Amino acid sequence: MASSDDGQPLAKQAKKAAHLPFKHGPGPASSYSRAEDWSPNGYTSPLPPTCLSRVTRELLDLVTNPLPGIAAVQDEDDLGRVHALLIGPSGTPYQGGFFYLVLRVTEQYPMQPPKAQLMTTGSGQVRFNPNLYKNGKVCLSILGTWVGPCWTPAMGLRSVLLSVQSLMNEKPYRNEPGFASASVKKCDEYNDIVQHETLRVAVCEMMEGRVPMPQLLRQEMRNAFGQHYQYYTDLCRRHINRDGKPMRDPFNPGQAKFSYGSVLKRLESVNQQLSAGAGSS
Repeated sequence: MASSDDGQPLAKQAKKAAHLPFKHGPGPASSYSRAEDWSPNGYTSPLPPTCLSRVTRELLDLVTNPLPGIAAVQDEDDLGRVHALLIGPSGTPYQGGFFYLVLRVTEQYPMQPPKAQLMTTGSGQVRFNPNLYKNGKVCLSILGTWVGPCWTPAMGLRSVLLSVQSLMNEKPYRNEPGFASASVKKCDEYNDIVQHETLRVAVCEMMEGRVPMPQLLRQEMRNAFGQHYQYYTDLCRRHINRDGKPMRDPFNPGQAKFSYGSVLKRLESVNQQLSAGAGSS
């Protein structure tokens, strides 16, 4: 099991960092809202050899000691940029969803955390979690995008990926500060929305190729889609009676409605295309 320099298992360390009570960290809270402070888009600063060596070493470790439900590849043109696919964990409303994350280290890495952006957002329309904004911002204290336990050089790409994955838990509604004691009813109502949007956006839209991504990660999605297909379709059929009812998302107000029937048709279409492709190969 991978450990940090203090000997604590990284999975335990990352989960703890993601869920510790918030406290004021360094820097003004207002700076967290500026895209240039957290987004990897357009960040192309050259990296020193020691930094690139660290990134390559970490990626090799992710290949030799893979994390369940997580795959990562280095960008072919920008070696400081990392593309990662997180598959929603079983037993959560994110189950079987494909969440594409882009990381880009800075020239100060590993003394400073990488920049990170979630690309699975329904073209900037879906907020999947109190900590995962619809503009792609990932709110984690170790990334410097929220208050709380700070980044340390003992952390790395593995720490970030585990922390993001830990946000996709059984009751994400309680991730919001002040909502830790929210009722089961509130949690279940929010889970219903996340579950629907996971199928609609994080499965259908991702499988339909609406978000450009490395071919290796797309192949990971294809493999996982077949494994989860029965779960997807069973879920749609079980909840199709909700179609037309409004989704009252407390974190993303709007006029969206449940549409499991439409999602089911899209899933079946994707499955037919994959089956046809497999038959012709």
